[in-house]
Parts: sequence; C-alpha cells; structure tokens
Amino acid sequence: MADSTALFTDRYELTMIDAALRGGRAERPCVFEAFTRRLSGGRRYGVVAGIGRILDGLENFRFGPDEIAWLRSEKFLANDTIDFLADYRFRGSIRAYREGEFFFPGSPVVQVEGTFADAVILETVILSILNYDCAVATAASRMVTAADGHDLIEMGSRRTGEHSAIAAARAAYVAGFAATSNLEAGRRFGIPTKGTAAHSFTLLHDSEEEAFVAQIAALGTGTTLLVDTYDVHDAIDTAIRVAGPELGAVRLDSGDLPSLVREVRAQLDALGATSTRIVVTNDLNENTIAALRGAPVDVFGVGTSLVTGGGYPAAGFVYKLVEHVDDAGDWVSVAKRSPAKSNPGGRKLPYRVLDRGIAVEERIRVGEEDSTGDVVRDLDVAVVENGSIAEQWRGPAATSAAREHHLRVRDEFTVEALRLSPGDPAIPTVFA
Repeated sequence: MADSTALFTDRYELTMIDAALRGGRAERPCVFEAFTRRLSGGRRYGVVAGIGRILDGLENFRFGPDEIAWLRSEKFLANDTIDFLADYRFRGSIRAYREGEFFFPGSPVVQVEGTFADAVILETVILSILNYDCAVATAASRMVTAADGHDLIEMGSRRTGEHSAIAAARAAYVAGFAATSNLEAGRRFGIPTKGTAAHSFTLLHDSEEEAFVAQIAALGTGTTLLVDTYDVHDAIDTAIRVAGPELGAVRLDSGDLPSLVREVRAQLDALGATSTRIVVTNDLNENTIAALRGAPVDVFGVGTSLVTGGGYPAAGFVYKLVEHVDDAGDWVSVAKRSPAKSNPGGRKLPYRVLDRGIAVEERIRVGEEDSTGDVVRDLDVAVVENGSIAEQWRGPAATSAAREHHLRVRDEFTVEALRLSPGDPAIPTVFA
C-alpha cells in the first residue's frame, strides 16, 4: 500500500471528531460541500482538477500502526477516539464535478455525504488538493487561450515542491498543455514528456559546436538545441551546419523575445531550415504568451507562473457543512451566515444551461431535480458510492478523459467568455 495520507490533515479535524464522539453527534448523517466564494484575480472561470488525486488520497486515508502510535504519544485525543481512527474507512459517498469542467463562484465542485466523523476528517486533504490543482489548471487553461493553438510544455518542477510538481504537471495536461518535463508525472499519469538539454550541457564542452555535435549524436537531428548560451545568431549558424536543415527545433530562453524570434525565424528560413521549430521559455506567463501570439513561435515552455497558479496559488475553495439529519430523523439545511462568508445551505444539484450549445448559466438547484424544460447538462458525477471508489475517475485513462472533456467544455463558451482581462464570471450562477 502507498504511504498513508491520514495525517495530511489539520489537528482540529481530529479534535472535532473527539468532541463529537463524546457528545454523541459523530454518527449524525451530514453533507459537506467544497466551493469557492469568488474567482481569484477577477478571472472569468475556473477549471476543475485534482478529483482523481483526491480519490487516490482517499484510498490511502488509513491510520496505520505508525500513525496511531504517534497520535497516542501526542496525548490530545481520548483512547476511544484513537480506536475509532485505527478502524477508519470512509463509508460515505462523494459527488464531484468532472475534471476539466469549468466552475464559478458557488459551484458545488465536491459534495461529501457520510456521518460527521466520516466526512469532516476529509476536509484538509480535499482542500489541499483541490485548491492547488484547480489553481494550476485555471492558469494553464488561460495560457492555452493565450497560445492560440500553439503547443505548451509544463516545465515547472524546479520551481515548486517535488509532490506539487507532479500535481501541477497533471493539472496542466488536463487543461490543454501538450507535455511535461516531469518524468514521474509521465509514468504515473501517462502524460507525454519532453526535454533535451540545459545551458550546463553547453558549458560542459570546450565549444558550442562540440556540445551540439554530442547532443545530436545522442538524440538525433530531431532534437531541440538551446541556442542562447552565447550569441544566438552564431549558435543558429552552428546548429544548422552541424544538424542540417532537418534540425527539429531551437530553444530561446532569454532576450527580447518578440523581436528575437522573428530574427531567428528569418535566419532559419534563409539557411533552408524552414521546418525547424522555435521553442521559447524564459519565465513566460499568460500575458507574455499573448504578446507573442503574432510572432513565429511554435512551442511555449512554462514553469514558475504555471506552478504558482499564475500568481494565485490557491483557488479559494472552502469546505462547509450544508445539511444534516436532526434528532427527529429529518434532513435540515444549515449554513454559515457570517458577513461576506455566507453560503446557501442544502445539498445541491448543479447544471449548465445551454442555448444552441453555448453556456448561458450555471444553475444550482437545492434539493430537487431540474424541471424547467431548458437544455441543461449535468455537471457532477458519483465518484465514491458507499465507500467504494469508482475507478474510472482516476489513473492515466481518467487523466486523458479529463483533458478531452476540458476541450469540449471550452467549446461551450464564447471568445468573450474566455478573455484574459479581469471581469465578471463568464456566466452567472443562479440558485433555484
């Protein structure tokens, strides 16, 4: 079994269970919901990612002997609570938006139904995955819009933690990136991997030509040569002399890219390397990518701005109790009413209303099916039923399916809705 995720949580999750067990409320059936109150940075939409990783985390959410021994040593829980945790298995059900789906303020992206003790303990692990993965996927989707049909490669592993690097690669791929530099993400999720050489490889050799010869001997003429270690134009002359006009690509990682890529394209074409592609990197973000839209760039490599969620590294999800069974056995809606932090209570049924295939409204019905006659598309699916994980929502096949779903979802939105400039959400959310 993989390492336990049970302690990937906050202390108050366990102290709440401790108090609920003592007070007799731990087994009260409940519904929790993960949603955002707003979209970060005035963005017009968010992109769901991380559901498959939540399911992986849920499978491994077990308090084994090591975890139990540590909890006993900390002495902040009753023995009965620790015994409960030792036997913990999630017995409830989870509905979630499909990965790759758009979400908006108030969208019930994840709904967890189970006893209070079963469901509350999952808060931190769900939010830590959802907040990061959705932030990266949203940034990635906006970069895909900015790239206007050109390929993007995720290259941010060295700019974040080792585990979040894998998560970022997966989220970016779901949102439309073509490949990643991260090999573990490739192994685990079936994402194509890309990468050739850094400046250190060039500097290792006595000359740039020697470095190019060595790389081509190892990787073939289809490789990508990094041409800005010294002088770009001299490097391109050398690259084509060594590899011939069939060289796969050159990479630029510095300089005034809008003008430089035009110069490089003209030089390559003059040397007969008309099919050699131009890859640019150099701390790109959605705005610099958009600024290069008219330039002859073939591939964008993005790192820091992607793995930091485009400057918004958390998507703003919260996890709230919205419904529970009372002492009479009836379901009752509950909700926080604090100023600026209120939310509608009750379990939700989310739909996308479509007009001739174009999204016009996010409709959230509380506690009942839609019966308006509008053309609607269901937004959530069952991913866990009575403790049993639906395997089709995780693994490499699920990652590819999420990517395909995201492309279909994008087609439901107008060019105006996908604009990068800050504004209101692309469609309104209506609670009915």
